[in-house]
Amino acid sequence: MSDSNGAAYSSAAYDSTIGIQAETVHNSNVYVVHPGASPQEKYRVGVRLLEDGIPSRAREMITDAIGHGYDSAEVRFHWVLAMLSARTYHDLSAEEVQRLHYASGIVRTYAENEWKEALRVTFDLLAALGTASGETGPVLKQLQDLPSRQHNAILRHLDLMLTGGLKDDLWAETVERAWAERFDNDRAQRVWAYFEPAPIGARAALPRPSTAAAATAQAALPVRVVLFVVSSVVLGVLAWIANPTQAIVESLMALGAGRIAARCGLRWWGRESRQDLTVGAGVPQPHSPAPAEDGFTKRVHRNFDHYFSVRTPYGFTPDAWLAHTTEVRSDLAAEIADLYRESRISVDQVTWLIRYLAEEARNRHNNGTLFDQHRQGRTPARTKAMTVVALAVLVAAALSGFGTAVSGAAQPRPLWAILALLGAAWSGHAAAHLWLEVRRERHRVARDAREYQEELAARQNAHQRWKALLDATRPSELEMETWLTCDKTSFVDEALRHHRLTWRDLITHTILIAPAPSYRRGRVRGGPWRYSHYVIRLFLFTRDGIREISSELKFSDATRENEQRSNYRFDALSSVQVTENVDVGYDLELVLTNGPARKIRVKDADAHQLASDESAQEISEISLSAAGFTHTFRLLEGIAADGKSWIERHNPDNLTPFQIAD
Repeated sequence: MSDSNGAAYSSAAYDSTIGIQAETVHNSNVYVVHPGASPQEKYRVGVRLLEDGIPSRAREMITDAIGHGYDSAEVRFHWVLAMLSARTYHDLSAEEVQRLHYASGIVRTYAENEWKEALRVTFDLLAALGTASGETGPVLKQLQDLPSRQHNAILRHLDLMLTGGLKDDLWAETVERAWAERFDNDRAQRVWAYFEPAPIGARAALPRPSTAAAATAQAALPVRVVLFVVSSVVLGVLAWIANPTQAIVESLMALGAGRIAARCGLRWWGRESRQDLTVGAGVPQPHSPAPAEDGFTKRVHRNFDHYFSVRTPYGFTPDAWLAHTTEVRSDLAAEIADLYRESRISVDQVTWLIRYLAEEARNRHNNGTLFDQHRQGRTPARTKAMTVVALAVLVAAALSGFGTAVSGAAQPRPLWAILALLGAAWSGHAAAHLWLEVRRERHRVARDAREYQEELAARQNAHQRWKALLDATRPSELEMETWLTCDKTSFVDEALRHHRLTWRDLITHTILIAPAPSYRRGRVRGGPWRYSHYVIRLFLFTRDGIREISSELKFSDATRENEQRSNYRFDALSSVQVTENVDVGYDLELVLTNGPARKIRVKDADAHQLASDESAQEISEISLSAAGFTHTFRLLEGIAADGKSWIERHNPDNLTPFQIAD
């Protein structure tokens, strides 16, 4: 192949390896018809399908509604459009032609209104096919006088049906409207949301349960407390016997100091956990082998690196911020990978959370709490000082009581005092240690539960904000289809201008849209796949042969690039084949006599993205029809089989007109 300048080229547009970046199915009910749906409901769904570029299913829905007695000029108008949309006269079966002739004969039976007039104009346009340009004035005037809704619908859905001079007369208006609507409704700022996957719900790491060590301490605590109480009572009794007044003072001092030491010590040692040796255990240490990572985990880590690098605090370069937050990122990535590692969850569904955590890390750095394991203040120095003083007073009171108990006492009272002091000291220390361990663990469990709820609530709020933004930004199916139709119209217009062709010079034309290399794709449930990056391929059939023009379209801003053109005779197209693979997709193969076979990827596989109530065959047919594959394949197959004799059968002058019965 060569371009218009004769230069050789090789392009993925002709033989491409498609790479899917992301894909999503919006859980919408716009096309869902329940088993007990009324004919009116089926009709409404049919109209929506027609407007959104799915005429094959629209025909089924509206035909079913008519079959159940729901008929009017409005219903029949949309039925006719569904029958003719994205088709030429030669695509219609004999039965369909008969049904259209029957429909043209019953137009007179409907009540007079704008829908009946639109229906009459539609059949008048069909009857005018092949008519000389000068004789189409009356029907064009009737079309122009229709309300914009019916007028625009006729021009859009009869695009392939209208040919020759009639199309020439309408083309300028069609192109003008396409340019006017091409960027309507803030297209460039909203298309991205269509291809964003539905964000998976918020999750947070569950708090660790109470440890076995805390349970052991809880069980051992009563024995130490009893021993401490007994020893203290014995020491107090001995001091009372020796000097009651001094014993009372020492006891009050011990009780007061003990109460202060317990209260302040609980704030100090009972809340600040000892260094958790498990923190950072999941982070690879220097000179230690890194843990094995699956593909999901690697992508999570890459996304964390990306969003941390683009959400940096003031004063940090991306590289410096990444180096500063190595451990934080590693811990967060390990948490997210563990929480969401499921077979049907893609990293794209948790990107919102990764982005939120990157922003949260930046905010915590600005607040000075990035490296605080638990976002709380440290124990004040005043509390620590009061604890130390209270303990010192308690020890002094205990020693003073011991001195009082043994002063001047006869044997064996000193021995009992020594034993009581030693017992109180040992059991008191052990009881205090166990008590603090139990209280510390209770505090940790309560703190972890509180932080879990706070973190989960914050993530849920972030999830709701992101979901609300997507819902508010995501274009509708009608908007997506309208923009794509405008892109195709402008592409056809530029091709005609480049080749200096008019519609009178064409026998027919067809447009095939296919996914370009490296795209994102999305669809609503029951709808066709739509792509962020297309290859639009236009075939112009003239009496001299076929002119093929292709270009890659970036859908978000309607920019095109890598345009390629080729011309070949009808007899140069030797065969057309279709390769279907459930796991790969649909390939259209064109074989020319003067060149190698060219494979065109029309659609990728989608069986793994189907909902439980969706049919793989039905969704495939819908996507192929929306891509223009059915019509394109039929034309190319006919040319490959019949060559130039195909022209006579498709000449607009040989069309059988539709007539409205009197």
